[in-house]
Amino acid sequence: MGIKSVFLAFIGFGGGIAVGSGFVAFLTVLGIIPRLMQLSKTFCYIRAYEWSVILGAVLGGWVNLKDVSFHLSPLLLVPIGAFCGVFVGMLAAALTEVLNVMPILAKRIGMGERLLVILMAIILGKVLGSLFHWMVYVNQ
Repeated sequence: MGIKSVFLAFIGFGGGIAVGSGFVAFLTVLGIIPRLMQLSKTFCYIRAYEWSVILGAVLGGWVNLKDVSFHLSPLLLVPIGAFCGVFVGMLAAALTEVLNVMPILAKRIGMGERLLVILMAIILGKVLGSLFHWMVYVNQ
């Protein structure tokens, strides 16, 4: 193992520490996980949330570094995709609520009384955009 390999390992480790620290700071400073638990009324599962974040980060990093492919049945992919969509949606909702983005946006564009219309437009746009992406680009 040469000096080049040691240097690359040091740079990779340093980059991982930087990204991991940013991720933890993001979750901690914005209070995403506690707010998600509050919205879903699942405070009793705090250990499961902690381990999910830790294992998700570690396994996600490992899968990205390796050439891993999972050959799953399309019937199994439907609930997995649904759970992933629910998680991303709840995380986005918690982040939006923590940052108070929607009320500020509605007030800035002069649509404070039409906040529900803005939220429905965002939701429908996300759903239609996802369906378009999967029907046109993924199923080719």
